[in-house]
Amino acid sequence: MSETRYTDQHEWVRVDGDEATVGITKYAAEQLGDVVFVEVPETGRNLGKGGEAAVVESVKAASEVYAPVDGDVTAGNPALADDPAKVNADPEGEGWFFKLKIADKSQLEKLMTAAQYAEFVKGL
Repeated sequence: MSETRYTDQHEWVRVDGDEATVGITKYAAEQLGDVVFVEVPETGRNLGKGGEAAVVESVKAASEVYAPVDGDVTAGNPALADDPAKVNADPEGEGWFFKLKIADKSQLEKLMTAAQYAEFVKGL
């Protein structure tokens, strides 16, 4: 049973056991516009909650993607190097950025649920 949580920086984290898949939300992808380059973290890299994990560049701007929780990167999405537009086409699916092994699952409790995130975006 996987659960998805959201950050106030517009990252989503889909949790399955002690592994998390991380990407940016549809809202973030729409704000960025056409994504032209993505840099994902290397496998094995240790990330701290809130630390810079990846870079996404669009025709409008460059932006960092932050780690929603502490953990070790188990995979970066290799498809984004060849086809960064996947982030626009399917930001909360095929356009994921990286996977990590969660170090402290209690950090997930501080992230927003889908309903809370929808309310947060309404206020922007």
